[in-house]
Amino acid sequence: MVTATKKKATTHKKATAHKTAQHPRKWSANVTKHSNALDLKQNIFESHDPKEIAQSLKSSAVKSHRRKSSPYRSAMSMLTFYINRAGKNLPKKQKNVLEKAKNELRVAFGREEQ
Repeated sequence: MVTATKKKATTHKKATAHKTAQHPRKWSANVTKHSNALDLKQNIFESHDPKEIAQSLKSSAVKSHRRKSSPYRSAMSMLTFYINRAGKNLPKKQKNVLEKAKNELRVAFGREEQ
């Protein structure tokens, strides 16, 4: 039984190594660029205007016929995904802009009073 356990662990390591070799390390950047749900304006998350980000996300979400949920949820999910995946690499100033864009997105969809 001990050897069977060791064999499974070795097999698992090989399978994991194989999976990571096939996928690029920055898979989240690929999702942001080539989202199947939303057609995003290029470099929209680099904008310094929260209203512009929110309006662009809203426009993309409303126009999309490939999304699986409501336009609001799709837009908010993409924004949250970007913030979470950028992590430590996202400058604090830009993170603040993106957090404000969340509020602007709520206002744009009538989910919160301004």
